[in-house]
Amino acid sequence: MSISEEEINKKLDKYFAMTEKAITLVELPSVKQEVAQDFLSMAKNYLSDAKHFRKKGDLLTALAAASYAHAWLDAGARAGLFKVDSSSNLFTVD
Repeated sequence: MSISEEEINKKLDKYFAMTEKAITLVELPSVKQEVAQDFLSMAKNYLSDAKHFRKKGDLLTALAAASYAHAWLDAGARAGLFKVDSSSNLFTVD
């Protein structure tokens, strides 16, 4: 089974929109701010990488980088490094 470029591009559009929205919802806490900032920077860097790889036509690497970008945000939220809106359905927090 193979996935088409069109399907990958749809997934990329979804991940880009979801991650960009999640970045706007993240609030850095007053404690552990350095670690929280590191997680946020990693997410932004992976998102930038994903867009770069997409432009180059390397869609699978772009999709992997986009997944990592959101995973950094989600991990930060789950670990309590970020204050997030749990009703947004963008984070796996209780």
